[in-house]
Amino acid sequence: MNIILFDDDSRGELLPLTYTRPIADLRIGILTIREKWDKYLKESSSSLTQKYLSEKFKMQLSNDNLLVNGSILPNQNLVSEIQSLDINEKLVEGNVTIAARVDSNNMDGISLELISRLNVIKKSCNCKFEKLNHIWDIFQKNGTEIEADFKLITAGRSSMEISKTNQILGDNIYIEDGAKVECAILNSKSGPIYIGKGSEVMEGSMIRGPFSLGDNSTLKLGTKIYGPTTIGPHSKIGGEVNNSVVIGYTNKGHDGFLGNSVIGEWCNLGADTNTSNLKNNYGNVKVWNFLKSELTDSGQQFIGLIMGDHSKCGINSMFNTGTVIGVCTNVFGGDFPKKFIPSFSWGGSSGFVDFNINKAFEVAKRVMNRREQNLTNTDRDILKYIEIESQNFK
Repeated sequence: MNIILFDDDSRGELLPLTYTRPIADLRIGILTIREKWDKYLKESSSSLTQKYLSEKFKMQLSNDNLLVNGSILPNQNLVSEIQSLDINEKLVEGNVTIAARVDSNNMDGISLELISRLNVIKKSCNCKFEKLNHIWDIFQKNGTEIEADFKLITAGRSSMEISKTNQILGDNIYIEDGAKVECAILNSKSGPIYIGKGSEVMEGSMIRGPFSLGDNSTLKLGTKIYGPTTIGPHSKIGGEVNNSVVIGYTNKGHDGFLGNSVIGEWCNLGADTNTSNLKNNYGNVKVWNFLKSELTDSGQQFIGLIMGDHSKCGINSMFNTGTVIGVCTNVFGGDFPKKFIPSFSWGGSSGFVDFNINKAFEVAKRVMNRREQNLTNTDRDILKYIEIESQNFK
């Protein structure tokens, strides 16, 4: 079957991270949601996503297509139910379409809006599964997903031998070939620790699982990690991190606290950046809702910083509980900025101005070139769309 992962209505609740990617390309656990489905289904998937993203994340069609909800996290029982679908049947739970197996006739002119109205036979789901409905689900469900991904990735394989310079607690540690881990404390009693290919854990680092360090990433000297935490590929992390997800290609290279947070790609947190993840009165945290264009009660006690792709903050930055920062934003100054900072903003607590899109392109190009990546014309078109939409919030 041809696998297509589609965005559902939760996409708006997962902004600003879904401004630049389909839901399925969010990282939770060790893998992205797409990587999970591809491993379970043993196929490479494509995407049915927002129109302005579709040039970069193209949809592939065939005579036998399996549409899978990209906000749903796979498990073996769910995969088995999906694989049992016949042509022109769909699996549902309440109003949620989990998956649909569709022939080429029903795929003619398919769009996100039409998925829920597909003229196919409905089957009710008989197993439990997890789904991303809110931005904070990413770090709240991260521990369970690290454990599931750890089993999926390491089954039948052997870890590289762990250097005797490290202090080890527990035996749930997997280090890929080419990784360097010396003079660190690794505690996997509370959850597995996964260290990716070509990555490095520098001396004095202290890690309590569940934890995942992506390929070619680095924990700087003396880094303190509290799980469940995920650091995606090609990232550099220092200081103290607690229950957070860094999607990838991002630097937090110095001291400072990051807690209950989700950081996108191509971001940089300046030295001594600190996030508040708990209000002084221990009350519920209000978070910016892009669909309602207002701060809304999350019902959660712990939420730190949510930062979209290509955003940066200067040294000594401070962020209030539940701060949301859009795409291509530059924040600096020594006081708390406002709790919602729209995409393409430049400034700090004293106020913001628009970040000129051509200057934003220059910065993005420089940052990506350092990782031997290119800012393509398609990337520029996506950012142009986001820049125009950001005017709705200024």
